[in-house]
Amino acid sequence: MSIEKIKEVAYRHALLNAIKHNGKALMKFVISKIIAEMPEIKNKVKEIIPLVQNIVEEVNRMGIDEQKRILEEKWPEALVEEVKETKPKGLPPLPNVSKYKRVVTRFAPNPDFVLTIGNARAAMLSYKYAEMYKGIFILRFEDTDPRTKRPILEAYDLIKEDLRWLGIKWDYEYVQSLRMPIYYYYAKKLLEKGGAYICTHSQKELREFRRKGIRCDCANLSIEDQLERWNRMLEGYYGEGEAVFRVKTDPKYPDPSVRDWIAFRIIDTSKYPHPLVGDKYVVWPTYNYAAAIDDHLMGVTHILRAKEHIANTIKQKFLYQHFGWTYPETIHFGRLKLEGVILSKSKIRAGIEKGEYSGWDDPRLGTLIALRRRGFTPQALWDIMIEMGVKESEASLSFKNIYAANRKYIEPIANRYMFVADPRKIIIKSSNVIEAKIPYHPSHPERGVRKIILEPKNGLIEIFISKDDFDKLNVNERIRLMGLANIEVIEKGKDYLYANIIDFDAKTARKLKLKIIQWVPLNSVRVSIIKAENGKLTIVNGLAEPDVQKLKINEIIQFYRFGFVKIEKITDKVINMIYLHD
Repeated sequence: MSIEKIKEVAYRHALLNAIKHNGKALMKFVISKIIAEMPEIKNKVKEIIPLVQNIVEEVNRMGIDEQKRILEEKWPEALVEEVKETKPKGLPPLPNVSKYKRVVTRFAPNPDFVLTIGNARAAMLSYKYAEMYKGIFILRFEDTDPRTKRPILEAYDLIKEDLRWLGIKWDYEYVQSLRMPIYYYYAKKLLEKGGAYICTHSQKELREFRRKGIRCDCANLSIEDQLERWNRMLEGYYGEGEAVFRVKTDPKYPDPSVRDWIAFRIIDTSKYPHPLVGDKYVVWPTYNYAAAIDDHLMGVTHILRAKEHIANTIKQKFLYQHFGWTYPETIHFGRLKLEGVILSKSKIRAGIEKGEYSGWDDPRLGTLIALRRRGFTPQALWDIMIEMGVKESEASLSFKNIYAANRKYIEPIANRYMFVADPRKIIIKSSNVIEAKIPYHPSHPERGVRKIILEPKNGLIEIFISKDDFDKLNVNERIRLMGLANIEVIEKGKDYLYANIIDFDAKTARKLKLKIIQWVPLNSVRVSIIKAENGKLTIVNGLAEPDVQKLKINEIIQFYRFGFVKIEKITDKVINMIYLHD
């Protein structure tokens, strides 16, 4: 194999690796890629190491924009290969599947908020397992706390919209607030079995009983007395906090929360009406009671939920024992953290109420509606969730992970456009009409190019570049204007540059290693971009080439050297966009 061929392969893999690692190629990875492509040189690695080292150092001295430009020009197919969709890793098998005629999973959100990427994990995993085993997937709204975790009427539909965006389809849908008679029926059955009791002691007294590991004397009343107290609860005889329905467990259980846990409590719905059933009911089941009853009645075979629910699983198993039911298989996975993003519903809601966030779709948030607004693809989230799987350990996720997963789906479809932020003028001496040809996508020449024609006025052509590029340019410096010409700066003013044209040949730019700068013509379009970074919102204003006026709402494009953006609003004066990622 010739030295020139080795150089070419090394150069290509050094560029690819550098782009993957923020502009710095790693020697060991480049060597391994070369050997994989050229196994015949495996025994001569020591001889080529100095050659590869020089190439890696040369590549690492470049800026990442230059690296991308060279790769796009010389090996566009290599970039396409990098972003091809890869099949996500599969999930491990569910336990004890053979025990059941059909796998049944469920997702049970509380409609007190929209979905975040954190609680969407349970939905995605539960749905994927039902799909894998050709089973049944249930959507169940757990909305039986009209006071502390008050449901929000529009959240029911917004959650369903989130799920549909993820491609999740449910076989059955239930709303717990519409199933109250069912919960009352089994409450009576439980009292008749002696598995529960109505307690009328104060919270202070109950804390003392729990501390000592004993039951109060309410548990010793006859079944008849318990049923009478239960009827009084339903009739409104007791006020809030005056009576609760407790499931008998183990009064000395190591976790005090498990000891005779509360299954029903009284809520004054004249003060806290439920958005669906108003003040029809005053006795409301707790999460553990309603979820446990429903999982049995709906035939749920496998429950997937976060480790924080382990104590709830224990509580519910006591209830199942009283009824003689078999508890479903339960898989607990670790909590998901998204670095730099608040996923707590209560904290997000408080921030919205204080005006810190514009709403559920504020770009800084980790809600699905915010991610959808920014332009993330559901496929990227699926890749991440499948890769994390159902591990018990806590999973820490950064937006960089999501960016990488999303980039491989949008990079092939997002056309490229020129954009300059905070524009500054370049005045070019020319008496001739100049035509620029800019490809829509360097890896997809079949999409064609658009032409930008620049006509001189009094022997001068005016264009704009960004302030960042303007500030770095000095007199006598040479640059290449993307797709247009190679120029030399001959004068620099406070907010303008004068320049002469050297020539129009891209080969000259490569030979002289000229920096490539994007630009826009005078008839460009005003653009305003919302950008969320490090928990803060900024607005980037600038000009984009005229062709962006042909774009449609929600279309995703890439601005050279800036990043991917999504079109949000188009008016006669300005196009509003939202920044996705680089």
